[in-house]
Amino acid sequence: MKTDLYFLAIFILFIASSFGQNKKEYKIITVAFYNVENLFDYEDDPLTFDDDRTPEGKDHWTKEIYEAKVKNIAKVIADIGQDLTQTSPAIIGLCEVENRRVLEDLANDPALLEKDYGMVHFDSPDRRGIDVALLYKKKLFTPSNYKAHELLLYQDHNRSKRIYTRDQLLVSGMLDGEKIHFIVNHWPSRYGGEERSRPKRLKAAALNKRIIDSLFSEDPYAKIITMGDMNDDPTSPSIKSVLNAKNERQAMGLKELYNPMENMYKKGMGTLAYRDAWNLFDQMIISTELAKKEYSSYRFYKAGIYNKNYLATPRGQYKGYPFRSFANGYTGGYSDHFPVYIYLIKEKFSE
Repeated sequence: MKTDLYFLAIFILFIASSFGQNKKEYKIITVAFYNVENLFDYEDDPLTFDDDRTPEGKDHWTKEIYEAKVKNIAKVIADIGQDLTQTSPAIIGLCEVENRRVLEDLANDPALLEKDYGMVHFDSPDRRGIDVALLYKKKLFTPSNYKAHELLLYQDHNRSKRIYTRDQLLVSGMLDGEKIHFIVNHWPSRYGGEERSRPKRLKAAALNKRIIDSLFSEDPYAKIITMGDMNDDPTSPSIKSVLNAKNERQAMGLKELYNPMENMYKKGMGTLAYRDAWNLFDQMIISTELAKKEYSSYRFYKAGIYNKNYLATPRGQYKGYPFRSFANGYTGGYSDHFPVYIYLIKEKFSE
């Protein structure tokens, strides 16, 4: 009996020792997207329709209000991903920024300055003057190629009158030593009604698909993240039919896309609310290679909506909705959208 107990004790110690030696450690980073709700500076740009967002304009958009808005957005960016990574996102896509100046003011805010963010931005032809952009931590990501892909829309079949809208921004580079591609989107709005405006978003999705397919043609195993405010939900035709985004990671084929936001949407979660209903327009969609459950290099871990209490309207008719920064005047809020994010992880190996 004593001999049996002796060997049992040795066996338990061996198993414990083995598990201790095989304990894995992981690197984890955040990739995020945020519609920052009309982040305009307070100076008039004669080339765009930004007159309202000036001190003399309808919105009385002063230097003080602009600086408060920048401070709020910088705080949100600094907080996204903190729960797990204890730092701000390595990469964050943005939409509804007016120009490079507002990006520089964001990056130089005290909440973000020490993070040392670089930026990729192009002025888009959007008549309102709002653009998409990418911020990245210089110590983690090195851009190698970037391009603004123009979305050509017209009001008639003769193509005599163009509708000017946002470009789709493609940024490729090395993320912590790994090649990865980011596409930042802000698809046409639902102005005029969802059905009437749907063809514009279908064309935006078709452009996005062409960009993605061109990356796959160069490398079928390309790691791609397409993110943005799609102005469509994960179950809309633009996402399900044109992008053909899957809602399950299992059994994905080569050169396919996985949308982790779809199951959230089906559970009633959203990033913006309208008429007592939630939409999940802000999405992060990833390629097959990132969706694999094998962590020798960066792979998808999980997705989320960053909807902390301070980002929600605290009281009144719209309690719980995103705490927008402007509603018949500056409110002191943040944005009419919640940000979204994904975590990427990879196993640490001893050197």
